[in-house]
Amino acid sequence: MTQASTDPLAQAGASAALNLANHFLIAMPAMEDPIFGGTVVYVCEHNENGVLGVVINKPTDMTMQVLFERIDLKLEDSPGAHVDEPIMFGGPVQDDRGFVLHTPGARYSSSLTVTDEVAFTTSIDVLEAVAAGTGPQRMLVSIGYAGWSPGQLEEEISRNGWLTVGADAHILFDLPIEERYTAAMKLLGIDPLMLTSEAGHA
Repeated sequence: MTQASTDPLAQAGASAALNLANHFLIAMPAMEDPIFGGTVVYVCEHNENGVLGVVINKPTDMTMQVLFERIDLKLEDSPGAHVDEPIMFGGPVQDDRGFVLHTPGARYSSSLTVTDEVAFTTSIDVLEAVAAGTGPQRMLVSIGYAGWSPGQLEEEISRNGWLTVGADAHILFDLPIEERYTAAMKLLGIDPLMLTSEAGHA
């Protein structure tokens, strides 16, 4: 009974297989969670401490302009300044703080490079760079993030709460918000409408 759980090689294999950094978590259509139902989450980090991600398709009613006014930065109304772009609801953790997914480039004081296409920054200097016109070319700003304690997300996946697929930066940064869920599903070759009807008959 204990043999599988105490086999370090088996454990190592399991944890390696479930490193979901740079993946999308796609909420199953049947998920009725008021926070995560209908969402796509970009996973920034997955290690022994748990999982950190950002919801990429749940806009708030706050725009970049409003956010910058709140933090006393002037966002220049120039091409590429993102003034009218909505801020995402990134998740329920630290939902009074801003977080930025962006293309890597300049160094910021508190930043994690996930891939050569995506970095995750928690320090305000990235927004100061945007205000100065020297910020990342592509970015997504969220209030809050999504976090799971060790083993928690794996359990939710095993209960069919989430689908997982390797992330696509085009979906993350370029697609209209309302198209991201369907586009992420299609990375798996799944039509969400088909999945919804199957779930309805389950």
